Amino acid sequence: MLVLDPTFFAIAGPAVMFAGISKGGFGSGAAFAAASLLALVVEPGLALGVMLPLLMLIDVSTLRPYWRKWDGPAALLLILGALPGVALGAALYRVAEPDVFRVLIGVISVGFVAWQLALSRGLVKRAQRVLPGWAGALAGAVAGFTSFVSHAGGPPAAVYLLSKGLTKTQFQATTVLVFWAVNIAKFVPYAFLGMFTVETGLANLALAPFALFGAWLGVRAHRIVPEVLFFRLTYVLLTVTGIKLIWDGLT
Repeated sequence: MLVLDPTFFAIAGPAVMFAGISKGGFGSGAAFAAASLLALVVEPGLALGVMLPLLMLIDVSTLRPYWRKWDGPAALLLILGALPGVALGAALYRVAEPDVFRVLIGVISVGFVAWQLALSRGLVKRAQRVLPGWAGALAGAVAGFTSFVSHAGGPPAAVYLLSKGLTKTQFQATTVLVFWAVNIAKFVPYAFLGMFTVETGLANLALAPFALFGAWLGVRAHRIVPEVLFFRLTYVLLTVTGIKLIWDGLT
């Protein structure tokens, strides 16, 4: 059950604004921290249901600033690859218990941080050439699945996009377009799975200003704010949150 009390809004308001900043200016990689945070105080399915309409609102508000600045072929490849990933996520949701999703979201959160640390320390090398089309489709499938189960599709998509040598703005615009489409694809199965309720709708109305303000900040921060501090904070947040979710799911 979703209780719209001060504790919920004390966590949800900053989390949603954080997602808006990430999606609006920093490639969506950290936006799923909002769902991870909400899953600490509500059942994971409801946390995902609260976040999806807000993410879609952020998508719409950030399309215009990045309009036609994307890499169209790369975006199309990722979107087409994401559709079967979304379908797989929907199938898994039907058979899994809430604790399975707590553990899954937690593992994805901690795994994302581990991957970024490995990259920064040179333990894993970024692609030195453009990855082939099949790799883009595979990245899209993984992005579709992780996006469905935890709104964490950004990292798999980024692996492919980073190999293409895009400019900062091309990368951001392509990410905005891809997840605008992927989130639309997720909406119908989320509705059939009962992830939207009257309570999630009321939460969406109350949290919409946080989403829009975060997106506005993100678009403006895209050109002027260094990403290092933002993502360091994200990594700490995701690590602590991920460990807590894993612990809760297993115990």
